[in-house]
Amino acid sequence: MTVGGFFLMRYDAQSGGERFKVRKSSPPPGLIGREVVMTLKGQVALITGASTGIGRATAEAMAREGARVGVNYHKHQAGAEEAVKAIRAARGEAIAIGADVTRPGDVQEMVAAVRREWGRIDILVNNAGDMVGRRTLADMTEEYWDQVMNLNLKSVFFCVKAVWEEMAARKSGCIINVTSIAARSGGGPGVAAYAAAKGGLLAYTKGLAKELAPLGVRVNGIAPGVIATPFHERHSPPQFMRNMIATIPMGRAGMSEEVADVMVFLASPAARYITGETVEVNGGQMMD
Repeated sequence: MTVGGFFLMRYDAQSGGERFKVRKSSPPPGLIGREVVMTLKGQVALITGASTGIGRATAEAMAREGARVGVNYHKHQAGAEEAVKAIRAARGEAIAIGADVTRPGDVQEMVAAVRREWGRIDILVNNAGDMVGRRTLADMTEEYWDQVMNLNLKSVFFCVKAVWEEMAARKSGCIINVTSIAARSGGGPGVAAYAAAKGGLLAYTKGLAKELAPLGVRVNGIAPGVIATPFHERHSPPQFMRNMIATIPMGRAGMSEEVADVMVFLASPAARYITGETVEVNGGQMMD
């Protein structure tokens, strides 16, 4: 299809659906003959909360595109090690790193571990987060509020703080923050605190993008809708899930791999002129 009057995006079936190529249709002067291939070869990615769900799918997707991947986990070490094993079995490079991203000391050690292994960090995916539990205002406590904010918002500050100077020094880097459809909708029952944290992350993504763009660092977000992950297994009973799916025009929940594909795009050279954008991946449940 034609994009912006001169780009043509073509699905490359020969690569098994893992690559897209951007070709020109009536390109502007100076761009004739150039092609961008969506690949992360030679890049180093650190993905928080990558032992299950969207984080794990993103780790494996980025590894398939050539990135060396730091797979962060907090409690689910076995899941992170399984992800690393799968990546290595496919001849990729990955390490598992335990860290509580709500603790700045842990974040510094996590970043140091990646740098010891590969010397740099090119891509940071702030995926760690959780609803913690559904609570209405009547049973919400200050402790619960702080726990939700620390995990979903403050942790991103810690992680960005740990890597941005390295990226700025190279005039190159990519940060992707995982927010949620709840950031704009307010979420379902008992999700106000989580929605507030994710809404803050959406705004923080824009602010970071403005600040870091002159330094060569792109910052974008991705807002998943209803995705079939352990997150909903914990927090959404079956009937609740069925009710949510009924509101989705595409008629189904999304898959972690479908979110991961967008992550790869945002981290790739194909998205080199995109910053400050949060991409909605929700099957049409929310449209601008």
